[in-house]
Amino acid sequence: MTMQRTKKGVAAALLLAALSACGQPELPTDHYYRLQVPPPKAAAQPALKGTIEVNRFSADGLVAGRAIVYTESGQPHQLKEYHYHFWTEPPALMLRDQLVAFLRGGNLAQTVTTPEMRANADHVLTGRIIRLEKIEGARPQGVLDVELAVRSARGQMTLLNVYSAAIAADNNSVEAGVLAINKALEQVYTRFAADLARK
Repeated sequence: MTMQRTKKGVAAALLLAALSACGQPELPTDHYYRLQVPPPKAAAQPALKGTIEVNRFSADGLVAGRAIVYTESGQPHQLKEYHYHFWTEPPALMLRDQLVAFLRGGNLAQTVTTPEMRANADHVLTGRIIRLEKIEGARPQGVLDVELAVRSARGQMTLLNVYSAAIAADNNSVEAGVLAINKALEQVYTRFAADLARK
């Protein structure tokens, strides 16, 4: 009798556990995004002679993290992070690497390196991400503000400018916001390349 009750108790417990598992909501899935800027048309002659070293960008606060940052229209001073939407790499590294590829693809310098290569550089490029966010609301956008500076190895400033772009997104989804930010980044790098070519 006791054995029979024990078997019934175990069966009931297993049934309850199975029902509880069925009733649990599915856990949210993490989503990862990257920015990819197509290279410009290659210049006939490099804008910069010699080697340019592109340093990792700097960024502060939420912009430095991998979570995608957004604001809601009507609350422009309040920044928020998405819980399950991330950049594949920290923005400071991702934007640096995209600029390296952009400069190489456009033949904008004779040689483009990063500090890890330990090359003797003739020019040094630094960048600072000021704003990198998605705006939600009636007019969704992707917004980017970046400060870019080029100086000679001896410290003489060649170029210093803040580049800003705000691109309309198709809707309020994170994916649409990322695509808008990608277009903003392409616009910023294109304007930077044009400034560099005039130096």
